[in-house]
Amino acid sequence: MSTSANISATASADNLNAQQKIALFIGFSGLFILVLAVFKIVVVNQLVALLSSLIFISIGIIWYAKSTYKGQSPGVKNNFIYVSNLTNRGFWAYLLGLSLTGFYIILYFYPEILGLVKNGQNTRLIALFDPLSRVLSGNPASQWFVYGTLYTIAILTFGIKALLKYRHNSYQKVRTLSVIFFQLSFAFIIPELMARLNTNNFSLPYYDLKNIWPLNYYNFEQYRVDQFINAGSIGLALLIFGIISIFIITPILTFKYGKRWYCSWVCGCGGLAETAGDSFRHLSNKSINAWRFERWLIHLVTVFITLATIAVVYSYLGDDSSKYWLTRSTFLIAVMSILSLVFALIMIFKRNALQKDAIYAAIAFFIIIGSLISMHFIDGYQQQLFLFEAETLRSSYGFLIGSIFSGVIGTGFYPIFGNRVWCRFGCPMAAILGLQQRLFSKFRITTNGGQCISCGNCSTYCEMGIDVRAYAQKGENIVRSSCVGCGICANVCPRGVLKLENDNLDHRINSEDILLGNDVDLKDFLKKS
Repeated sequence: MSTSANISATASADNLNAQQKIALFIGFSGLFILVLAVFKIVVVNQLVALLSSLIFISIGIIWYAKSTYKGQSPGVKNNFIYVSNLTNRGFWAYLLGLSLTGFYIILYFYPEILGLVKNGQNTRLIALFDPLSRVLSGNPASQWFVYGTLYTIAILTFGIKALLKYRHNSYQKVRTLSVIFFQLSFAFIIPELMARLNTNNFSLPYYDLKNIWPLNYYNFEQYRVDQFINAGSIGLALLIFGIISIFIITPILTFKYGKRWYCSWVCGCGGLAETAGDSFRHLSNKSINAWRFERWLIHLVTVFITLATIAVVYSYLGDDSSKYWLTRSTFLIAVMSILSLVFALIMIFKRNALQKDAIYAAIAFFIIIGSLISMHFIDGYQQQLFLFEAETLRSSYGFLIGSIFSGVIGTGFYPIFGNRVWCRFGCPMAAILGLQQRLFSKFRITTNGGQCISCGNCSTYCEMGIDVRAYAQKGENIVRSSCVGCGICANVCPRGVLKLENDNLDHRINSEDILLGNDVDLKDFLKKS
């Protein structure tokens, strides 16, 4: 009779079985082909080498996942996450983090190392992807096509791993299939096919249809707007769709389903976090200081991109009302009016729901309004200087936030800081949807405090750093701006305490302590007595 594995703090995880070792060998063989391509060692046909590499990597990941989860009973197992070197910030975790970070830095800033040749024939790794790129878009590969292909393969294969791991939970299966579908179609295949439609007389910008402002902060720059307009009715429809998405589609979907409709079901960053980053979700910082830092930083990023976008649009508008139906003054007045109206409505009707966050909202509002008023009254040389600074602001955002934060740190540091660093601390889309979710969404996670045994699984596996157990112990609804509705907290609860629900807006946020047993009728009775 065999004994159980020792899972004390000083123990190591179980040894790999034979199938896991074979799977790792196959997966690393595929990765090794890509490494050889970087050093120009691949001698076989490019298409054969690429397909071999991607197939080997995919087989390795899926086989490893199947051998890990096959035969397990229902429910999520810890699987030695706190004693594994890779999932508990050990040597292999830091090595993986440094490797991913190094790859991102080269991809973003030194693509010539990977073989990108402008106005010439690609070499090395990027040349390996040329045949696939020509099939889809008719163009040679760029570093972004290489990135997009590997990104999609990661979501697809680790998505299958997630389907195996969470095969006993219908919500997790639907959610995982959703992110796979949107990444494969809207983020990868459709934009490439759109590029194939381009001719000398017709040109559509490369456009990920599921990316919405402020994620696609570049979409309202003059060259992009010109591209949309020059593409005729199709381009104009895409531009209008982008605007409608901001003001109509996202608020309606967030009202009905919470921010999870985007952050956990559609978004590519969220899709990678929920699939490839699933093994690192427990590493999110749950401390109060981390939460305070999160609230300040994500609001600052949102203010930053809002000002940058307004300034960029302002820069290519004119002052002559006879030539422009939308002048600079009209634009600024319209923006200030809309922001003032939204701010006033929130402060009047939803201030209690915001609680302390009302202070952050007020600070952000007055910073933006003050900046817009300043923009309106400067002219001449000062205005030209301002427009130069506006472009500097936008490019700085693209470098610091769009590249360094969301890419290098947000993904490269999965094994160190957890899988939702970007979503939690830097994503302005998550901040805006989170505000909507907090104020007027039907979504909430309900709790049954009388059943909670304080095991802490929910808090441990919360990738957004929320102390779920503190809510569960009191039987208090969880309505947090940062919650992405992944549902893992409910999935790992051994007592069925947590439940994801869409209900009416009444009594969503119940910040008062609730009686043990979570008997709402009794609580209401005591209040009336």
